[in-house]
Amino acid sequence: MENLKTAVELAVGSGKALPFACFSSVYEQRIANVPISRPLLVCVLDGCKQLLGETEVTGQAGDFLLLSNHAALEMRNVPSGNGYRALLIEFEYEDFLPFIGKGRSRDKYLRGELSPLLGRTLTQFVEWATWAPQHLWPLRRQEILHALWHEGFHQIGQMIEPPGLSHQIYNRLAANPASDPGSAELAAALAMSESTLRRRLRQENTSLTTLRDQARLGVALTLLQTTELPVAMVAERCGYQSHSRFTDRFRQTFGLTPSELRKTRMTG
Repeated sequence: MENLKTAVELAVGSGKALPFACFSSVYEQRIANVPISRPLLVCVLDGCKQLLGETEVTGQAGDFLLLSNHAALEMRNVPSGNGYRALLIEFEYEDFLPFIGKGRSRDKYLRGELSPLLGRTLTQFVEWATWAPQHLWPLRRQEILHALWHEGFHQIGQMIEPPGLSHQIYNRLAANPASDPGSAELAAALAMSESTLRRRLRQENTSLTTLRDQARLGVALTLLQTTELPVAMVAERCGYQSHSRFTDRFRQTFGLTPSELRKTRMTG
């Protein structure tokens, strides 16, 4: 566990593009409607993380939570004496292909302890990420999943959902949140008509406007948690020309303002 903490700290301090993120806080964070558009592994390094809703799930330091790619969740990050710190690794649906159809669970999340095997696998992944080329990242992500399978977590084969159209559009928008592609442009990129795009989104109970807002705010949440960018610059990078509108939309979605979230962050 200590080796993993050290590896994360060194990697984040390197300033390089990384296939993971580290969230931290010195004060409690309670954030509503956190979007989970890709399967997400959360490894709690200090403090604890709670998933709130019909069933409350708590991950203590030394635990992991694997979250399915489904609707938004309400989360609570609770610091301990060392604050709150968590390693977050996003996966692609394709990473799970060797495990699809295996296992027996349809759970939306999986909780477990970081065994010596998992801890060492994650430490190697973090250390390796600072120098390995990006096109090899999927191979090492799959190693983490194979380690989970080896440790008996066979549910991973059933808990991940194939990405629907809304997931595909969300990911496109999140990749460039300042852009503003219309339905015609997106339909052409996805090889379908505008009417088909709108109809399929209605079937998934969403719309292009909703997905654009979710993608922009999701990226903003990550930038506020992982960078020192001024709030105004975060708003601009995420396609908001009005700082006040960004603040209003952020508070309406997550239950706190960007400045309030930033004040909970660890610094240094």
